[in-house]
Amino acid sequence: MIFLRLYLLAGLIAHKAVWEILKRRKAPTGEKPTPKPQPLSVQLVKAVKIAILLGIVAQTMLPEILPISPEPFWLRAVGVAIYTAGLLIAVIARFQLDSNWSDIETAQVLSHQQVVSNGIYGFVRHPIYVGDILLLFGLELSLNSWLVVGVALMTPVILLQATREEKKLIETLPGYDVYCQQTKRFIPFVV
Repeated sequence: MIFLRLYLLAGLIAHKAVWEILKRRKAPTGEKPTPKPQPLSVQLVKAVKIAILLGIVAQTMLPEILPISPEPFWLRAVGVAIYTAGLLIAVIARFQLDSNWSDIETAQVLSHQQVVSNGIYGFVRHPIYVGDILLLFGLELSLNSWLVVGVALMTPVILLQATREEKKLIETLPGYDVYCQQTKRFIPFVV
């Protein structure tokens, strides 16, 4: 069980490290983001993200919280598979998106932004969101926790955010409307 928890924790740390490292890279044009005072809503979303991350990290180190099953071997095995798939999808997609990415709380179209339609983005428009949802769902199953229901309840909110971002991209990013017609939103060949 300790190896499972270390694996989950290492994945979370790797995920966060990739985001922070890639976030700090300069845009291809050399432009530097201009620091602006952030609205209270943005600060609140950032605080919630940090609280969730700290809670998940703490959960990987604590005894089982709200256990689903007294014999969770298969639940954990399925959870690890889903977690690993989600982690890989999210990290690969983040690398493929490169400097065309912005935080969920700012959801902006960048001046240098282009439509990314290769790699994972050739199959789905929001692989980072999908990967993160799978990662969280798999993590909770791996930890044998009923908190997986919280992930399920959070999923529609995340998917709604993705559709809001799409509307903004269709209005402001040339070619994004054509890209939307050629790819599915969340599940390849399905939705």
